[in-house]
Amino acid sequence: MKIVILGAGSWGVALARLLTENKHEVTVWSIDPEEVAMLKTYGEQKAKLPGVILPGTVEYTTDIEDALRDKELVVFAVPSPFIRSTAKTASKYIADGTIIVSVAKGIEESTLHLLDQVIEEEIPGADVAVLSGPSHAEEVGKLMPTTVVVGAHTRKTAELLQDVFMTDFFRVYISPDMTGIELGAALKNVIALAAGIADGLGCGDNTKAALITRGISEIRELAVKMGGHAETLSGLSGIGDLIVTCASVHSRNRKAGYLMGQGRTMQEAMDEVHMVVEGVYSAKAALLLAEKYHVTMPIVEMVNRILFHDFPAKEALHELLTRDKKSEVASLDWA
Repeated sequence: MKIVILGAGSWGVALARLLTENKHEVTVWSIDPEEVAMLKTYGEQKAKLPGVILPGTVEYTTDIEDALRDKELVVFAVPSPFIRSTAKTASKYIADGTIIVSVAKGIEESTLHLLDQVIEEEIPGADVAVLSGPSHAEEVGKLMPTTVVVGAHTRKTAELLQDVFMTDFFRVYISPDMTGIELGAALKNVIALAAGIADGLGCGDNTKAALITRGISEIRELAVKMGGHAETLSGLSGIGDLIVTCASVHSRNRKAGYLMGQGRTMQEAMDEVHMVVEGVYSAKAALLLAEKYHVTMPIVEMVNRILFHDFPAKEALHELLTRDKKSEVASLDWA
């Protein structure tokens, strides 16, 4: 296929490597002329994905009209805060029926919309799908074994994208539950901030396991209230992505949280990470969704207090541990 990737960060470049390995014609677009010049000169995203060299067949441009011309598939790989503006700009160059797959992870704070909804609002004639799962760019770019899930409105589109992306090292499952996939993808970044904060405070594996399991419980409850399916959150875009993001050295969210646990401010941590920390942008939206759908999300609430209200991380951890007693699964009855 003729494919354009909008966004030349680490994930966009990793997917460019993957898709060219799968014999597709790939163009990478970036709004940043310096980024495009670097890629044209070296075939490498030296700032964000060093060591991953793209084949000479990949094309690069800052001209979005040229980038989208005659393309059969559009991959949205810009950070979540820029999804709407990019979609708005791209809309006039995308024909009705074109398949768009969003690979970003987040929630739009101003509207509380998921990213597929944002794209559909700006490009209503497109066939929008999502791709997510435990898939750090640093590993996908080096062609390490990875599994992900594609969510789409129809099985036909999902199976087409499965064929486009799947290789002998990149396994793709399909699902109709776009809501569950998107929420798992976005909210795991918030929980990963909490896991990083705990690491920065010097906590151990027990603490991280607790945050992962109680975190997925919070995410699952909200997803079901919003029309997603609990099974999805037990899969790749839920517990799978949450585990890798909370534990991996590649995780920018975990790293930012770790720095805050050691005493950095949110801005200092983001500056040191040098890339967009998606969990910071999703945290407020997650809390607003929890309030809207009447879901209790204590980990998400504490992350918001640490990020935006200068609440001490040690006190936040203490409050989580000393909340009112409760059952682990409220729906289970005693015999």
